[in-house]
Amino acid sequence: MRRMTKLPVAAAALILAATPALAADATEPAFRALYKELVETNTVVNSGSCTKAAAQVAARMKAAGFTDDQLTLFSVPEHPQDGGLVAILPGTDKRAKPILLLAHIDVVEAKREDWQQDPFTLIEKDGYFTARGVSDDKAMAAIFADSLIRLKQAGHKPRRTLKLALTCGEETSGAFNGAEWLANNRRDLIDAEFVMNEGGGGRLNPDGTPELLAIQVGEKHYQDFEVTATNPGGHSSRPVPQNAIYDLAAALKAVEAHKFPVRLNDTTRAFFTSVAPTQPAPIAAAMRAIVADPSDAAAAALLSGDATVNATLRTTCVATQVAAGHAQNALPQRAVANVNCRIIPGETVETTLAALEGAIANPAVKVVPKVTRNKIAQQPPLTPAIVDPARALAKTHFPGVPLLPIMVTGATDGPFFSAVGIPVYGVPGILHEPDGGGVHGLNERIRVSSVMKGRAYLHDLIIAYAK
Repeated sequence: MRRMTKLPVAAAALILAATPALAADATEPAFRALYKELVETNTVVNSGSCTKAAAQVAARMKAAGFTDDQLTLFSVPEHPQDGGLVAILPGTDKRAKPILLLAHIDVVEAKREDWQQDPFTLIEKDGYFTARGVSDDKAMAAIFADSLIRLKQAGHKPRRTLKLALTCGEETSGAFNGAEWLANNRRDLIDAEFVMNEGGGGRLNPDGTPELLAIQVGEKHYQDFEVTATNPGGHSSRPVPQNAIYDLAAALKAVEAHKFPVRLNDTTRAFFTSVAPTQPAPIAAAMRAIVADPSDAAAAALLSGDATVNATLRTTCVATQVAAGHAQNALPQRAVANVNCRIIPGETVETTLAALEGAIANPAVKVVPKVTRNKIAQQPPLTPAIVDPARALAKTHFPGVPLLPIMVTGATDGPFFSAVGIPVYGVPGILHEPDGGGVHGLNERIRVSSVMKGRAYLHDLIIAYAK
């Protein structure tokens, strides 16, 4: 998953009280063992095994009392190592629609030679867990599985049925995606009133104190475009004006310079409205102005100086890979770049393609959309039934810390479920480092306190939603 990064929020204005220390409970050792096993199982697509990790979690759930008919391990013959798990804790009211807890268990590649440690050995040191996946997304996966285990062992009977889906493929565009497969092939297994997903959480200040809690409502659409310049080429001793590398370079500079228009939605309007009072006067005024008039160029220019705010305001496109030429002593016959776009709700792949072609304005350069990962995400309603329990529990677990709606500027597996009519929310509770904590990068880390406090909050939130 793609986490929030630092926004220009005045931390002092947001933190009204310190979060109380969280005492360990008798169930914590079992959670730690589940978390450690999950993290230390390599689930990188094509080299690890989500199927193995899912089976390990299923074994723990069966030992806790889940029956075989409540545990469904799934995979497809073409991708035997990309399997997952659906677990069901039946509710007492068969008329009430279930709640689905969703977490992906695949992780981004991590090479041992680049890390300070073995990326698939969980290290606890100086108040942090460090390893690949400790944050994205195995903390949530372990917390969700542990929560159902605790409820089962306690004999808790929720009114609503609780379902857990642990899936593979979220981190790799074009890979087999378990969430997509379930939505398209086993709707009966995952049908629900709504989905609790990653994408929300919250953020810490650099000193480790909570800055904000976040509930994700909607997300941008992930789309890659291939930008290609071609030329007959020739001998490098006889340069000519037409050069595929130069054409591609000019095209990429045009993409860099292009600014998509500001487009707000209910979530981003609510976010800027809530955050504005905490900002310095110029930023606050710009936030209020952009909410009142998204075409306010001066306000947009001021706010766009922050990368995350800029990404919240509009569609963004950026070059991420290039390849060119076939020999050191030959004029290039082909130059290709990947341009990665994150498309704001309300715009489409087609409108984004047209904007790129218009910005490049060179018929010698072709722009083609690559495989679309999923349909455009549907923004769910932010209703009191979703917000009120989350906010009420925040007062207990994170007193004085505001809970704000956000639109994720990255991507999750949520759109696969919204496409079949199931609303998806990124739930608050797990607070992340302001620098991202090495997610998708080197030495991924998360504070031990963030995991344990998130575990306590999410367990109570699951119970509250299932009443």
